[in-house]
Amino acid sequence: MNKEKDIIILGIESSCDDTSASVIKNGFLLSNIIAGQKVHELYGGVVPELASRAHQQNIIPVVDQAIKQAGVTNEEITAIAFTRGPGLLGSLLVGTSFAKGFSLATSIPMIEINHLQAHVLAHFIQEYNEPYDPPKFPFLCLLVSGGNSQIILVKDYLDMEVIGQTIDDAAGEAFDKCAKVMGLPYPGGPFVDKLAKEGNPDAFQFSKPRIANFDYSFSGLKTSFLYSLRDHLKENENFIEERKADLCASLQKTIIDILLDKLIKAAKETGIKEITVAGGVSANSGLRQALVETAVKHRWKMHIPKFAFTTDNAAMIAMTGHYKYLKGEFIGMDAVPFARMDIRV
Repeated sequence: MNKEKDIIILGIESSCDDTSASVIKNGFLLSNIIAGQKVHELYGGVVPELASRAHQQNIIPVVDQAIKQAGVTNEEITAIAFTRGPGLLGSLLVGTSFAKGFSLATSIPMIEINHLQAHVLAHFIQEYNEPYDPPKFPFLCLLVSGGNSQIILVKDYLDMEVIGQTIDDAAGEAFDKCAKVMGLPYPGGPFVDKLAKEGNPDAFQFSKPRIANFDYSFSGLKTSFLYSLRDHLKENENFIEERKADLCASLQKTIIDILLDKLIKAAKETGIKEITVAGGVSANSGLRQALVETAVKHRWKMHIPKFAFTTDNAAMIAMTGHYKYLKGEFIGMDAVPFARMDIRV
């Protein structure tokens, strides 16, 4: 491989309901285009069939815009990196099929990307004229999203080990499902975050699980929250509307406490003080503030990603593709997507 040749990676992300394309050149971000899907708001959650149809409509214009904004040509692209999993199978099929078609048409090699690894490596995205202070190996990453709540030991760019994970629901699910019970729009997490700023985080107490090791559980919290609402509504049918801000603040504090208790335990037992956070829930302002305060208390070096790189985006896919390209890790036309993938795959 000619080391002087520019490494230009086109990233494709289609694991859930965001269609995204990005171009990274020699580790620096040139473009990151994301098309969301409003249709799911009507149903209170992502509808897989509708998501895959929307991806089919969005992927060509999104990729076209990403390449044009990057100022590169198809011929200059070194490799195309695409999300192989985990995610919604129908959505992943759209991205995988596009990558194959692009590769066949241009003879550009393909690189499969694990969506969870990519969230972790979002911390290594470089932007021109922006400060760059990536975490140093080894570090711990708290990966929190709608589908995952994990503590990951990151030994190198492509060497990661999950040392703790949820045994049932993820933190993002707890936010969204509790928000739905309160009548908040989907996705509920951002609305809970906004209302929590106006409420008292100590107004209500909800149950916290006692799970061994570094694993999480949020199903008990959801049940506790639901029962609490049911009991209060018997006495006052307007309870939710009158106490919505306090409910959101208390719910958010409980979820954050659960997340940080295990993260603190993991940091102590591993002796690692280089800590990162990733995933959609890392956009939560309460969690960000709590992480900053915890980092000061425990003398951690805390790394919190830009909001643009917290939710699903192709920049993190292209960034991971950059490191896999350096190791010569390519995949052929027999690649198929997987709804479930271990982070080490």
